[in-house]
Amino acid sequence: MRLLKNVLALIGLVAVLGGGFMYMRFSSAISQFDPKAMSVYRNMATRLLETGNPAEATVWKRQVKDGLSYEDVDQAIKTVAAEMNIKDVGALPLGDQVTAMQGKPWRKLKIYLYCNPLTAAKMIDYSDAFSAYLPCRVSLLEDKTGKLWLYSLDMDMMIHGGKPLPPELKAEAEKVKEIILAVLERGAKGEF
Repeated sequence: MRLLKNVLALIGLVAVLGGGFMYMRFSSAISQFDPKAMSVYRNMATRLLETGNPAEATVWKRQVKDGLSYEDVDQAIKTVAAEMNIKDVGALPLGDQVTAMQGKPWRKLKIYLYCNPLTAAKMIDYSDAFSAYLPCRVSLLEDKTGKLWLYSLDMDMMIHGGKPLPPELKAEAEKVKEIILAVLERGAKGEF
């Protein structure tokens, strides 16, 4: 019994020391992060736990208002983006491509590519890894039940998820975020 008690005490000591080491190791690094970083990761973890899907945890999505057609939303997306002066750098009519390759109808899916090239250049000058997140994408998708949805990458992790961006770059990134959210919100409502 005494041996078991000593083994358990040793395990407890190792756990406490390990926990202390982890706290010191990570709290020092995390203290240098953007003040909103923990909130961003908490929200992401909550969505992951709710859905079990890492993609769902990292995107913004809006259901399109009932009664709007795919074409209505397509036009709203293009109009809002042009109005807000973000450059249209391409579109991928992926649903049409799947239909053509399968030889039978498939769901509607179009991916819009938007970018502020000068902001993009500054993001890449800050970190080459940001090139993987560019350009900003908005997807218009018909789900399996026929409902339309808009999706985009949750930009908060990119903006607030690590060490603070330089103030000027952060302000520009926040502006792009506002534009993408406006495209989602107004596109989902069919507002021109």
